[in-house]
Amino acid sequence: MSANKSSLKEAPMLEVKNLETAFDIDGTFYNAVDNVSFKVKPRQIVGVVGESGCGKSVMSLSVMQLLPKGIGKIKAGEIVFDGINLEKMTEAQINKIRGKDISMIFQEPMTSLNPVFTIGYQLEEVLFNHMKISKKEARQKSIALLKSVGISRPEKIVDEYPHQLSGGMRQRVMIAIAIACQPKLLIADEPTTALDVTVQAQILELLKSIQEVNDMSVILITHDLGVVAEMCDEVIVMYAGKIVERTDVETLFYNPKHPYTTLLLGAVPKMEQEEERLSSIQGIVPSLTNMLKVGCRFANRCPKAMPECLTTTPILAETDYGHEVACLLYETSKPREGVR
Repeated sequence: MSANKSSLKEAPMLEVKNLETAFDIDGTFYNAVDNVSFKVKPRQIVGVVGESGCGKSVMSLSVMQLLPKGIGKIKAGEIVFDGINLEKMTEAQINKIRGKDISMIFQEPMTSLNPVFTIGYQLEEVLFNHMKISKKEARQKSIALLKSVGISRPEKIVDEYPHQLSGGMRQRVMIAIAIACQPKLLIADEPTTALDVTVQAQILELLKSIQEVNDMSVILITHDLGVVAEMCDEVIVMYAGKIVERTDVETLFYNPKHPYTTLLLGAVPKMEQEEERLSSIQGIVPSLTNMLKVGCRFANRCPKAMPECLTTTPILAETDYGHEVACLLYETSKPREGVR
C-alpha cells in the first residue's frame, strides 16, 4: 500500500457527504448515486469497485462537476475538496480548480483526446489555462511531461495526432495531461480498460510511481480486483448507486462481509482453480428506473437474502473498526456518524 500511515490522522483531501446524483429519464429524475458518503485522505489511493452500472463513473463526474447539463444533476449532498464546498462554487471558480487541483483520466483516451489537434496543442492548452507561461516554455514542459510518462521520442510525438498513436501511448498522453499542473487529487476512471495486459501493467506501474513522486491522492475506479490489490489503500464497493462495503484493501480480500463483495471476489480467476467454469453472479444490476425504493437492492441476486431484505433498507454501518457494511446480516452494527 502506498499511502503514508501518518495520512490516516490528517484531515481529508476530499469528503463526499450524502451525495445524490440523478438523471432525467422521460421527465423524471432517477438517482444513479444514492446517499453516498466517503473520504479520501492526503496521499491515499482509494479504489472504487463494482459491476458496470453501479454508479462509479457518475460519482467521479459529480466530484469533477462534469455532469451533462439538463440531463444530470446533483440533487443533494456536499462535495468538500481541500476544505472548499465545490457545490457552492460558480462555473468560473470550478474551472480554476478542475485540471489544476483536481484532474481526471477518462476511460477511453481515443474519445477523450480531440482528434483534430496535436498532442502538444492539447497539453499546452491545460498549461495556458492554469499557468502564466510562454509558448516556448509550454512546449518544453509538454515534451518533458511526455517523457515523464514513458513516451519515447517526445519531441516528435508532441506534433502528432491521437490517431497516429497506439492505445497505450494515448493513455500515457491522457496521464500527462492529467498531471500537467501537479494536481492534489487525481481521479482515474478505469484507466486500463481498453489496453492489453502488458500495457495495463505498465500504465499501473506508471500511475503508482507518479502518485508517490507527487504525493497525490487518487481515486481509482475499476472493475478489476487485481488492480485494487496492487494499487489501493482503501476500497469502496458500490452496487446500484450505493456503497455496500468500505474497508482497507487487506481486510477486503481476507475478510469480506457483504455477500456482493464475496461474490465479486469469487468471480476472480485463480491460478490454482481446477474448475473449467468461473463463478458468476446471477442476474444483472437493476436499471435506474427499476431500483428498489425500500429494501436491499442486491436482495434479488443475493444467495443469503432473507425475507426482511425486501422490506428493510440496510444502512452503511461499522461492524469492525474501519470496516463498514450495508447488510442486514450485520444489523447490530452502528450507523456511522454523518449518514442519514
